[in-house]
Amino acid sequence: MNPTISITLLIAVLQVSQGQKVTSLTACMVDQSLRLDCRHENNTNLPIQHEFSLTREKKKHVLSGTLGVPEHTYRSRINFSSKPHIKVLTLANFTTKDEGIYTCELRVSGQTPGVSNQNVSVLRDKLVKCEGINLLAQNTSWLLLLLLSLSLLQATDFISL
Repeated sequence: MNPTISITLLIAVLQVSQGQKVTSLTACMVDQSLRLDCRHENNTNLPIQHEFSLTREKKKHVLSGTLGVPEHTYRSRINFSSKPHIKVLTLANFTTKDEGIYTCELRVSGQTPGVSNQNVSVLRDKLVKCEGINLLAQNTSWLLLLLLSLSLLQATDFISL
């Protein structure tokens, strides 16, 4: 086989296998609902299969997804949305009975099993409200700009701190 073709094929396979890598899984509360944000790389045009699950008392419960069959008891409480780099699951009426280890698992459709996943341990008393996470995780550029502006204004004696 031609070495150029071999290298091109290897690069294509590596790009596809990295196309579904989960980069973070965060949990927070919106009113009385649990929200799980599963952020991931998206370096492929192929569909990405997903699964959100809860492990409680050593038993896995599939909440939503295209990899496993979701359990009937959770279907009415689940809301799922997907964008190119994030999959969001909301579990309504979250109680202490829903505490446990939540997992986001991703796989590129039609590929050999190359699974990427992340876990997060969720306890109702330890959860923060989602607004605080959004402010720090998604909007850090405006905060940095504000801090740099304050330094500049102070240096020009426009304001004194």
